[in-house]
Amino acid sequence: MKSFNLKVVTPDGLCFDSEIESILVRTDDGDAEFMAGHIDYMASLGTGRARIRAGGKDRYASVSGGFVTVKSGEVKLVAVTFEFSEDIDLERARAARDEAKAAISSANDDKVLALAKAKLARAMNRIEVAEM
Repeated sequence: MKSFNLKVVTPDGLCFDSEIESILVRTDDGDAEFMAGHIDYMASLGTGRARIRAGGKDRYASVSGGFVTVKSGEVKLVAVTFEFSEDIDLERARAARDEAKAAISSANDDKVLALAKAKLARAMNRIEVAEM
């Protein structure tokens, strides 16, 4: 299978730069998979799991927010958060889930509720990816 370069950048800097065979990510419009030779493309990222295939093996990550671009065969993922499954602190993710649930049940306005729901979605996604 042909490979291409993937760069992943977060607010902390470059966290992945390697040749891969494919990447599957959750965009705001649904899942999108990119392989070598993909046409130029741009989409905003939702909260979800990313699957990176390299050397015939899959590696998973939790991703939330940002955007993905394909230009001249190179894929760039600029994410608010990006954590490989092996780097996720499962206990911390579970604590964040519990805090978000508590915040949802005690929310007294729409902004607080929306923020708590977003935090819950991120925590649940991190838990799902970590437990894979």
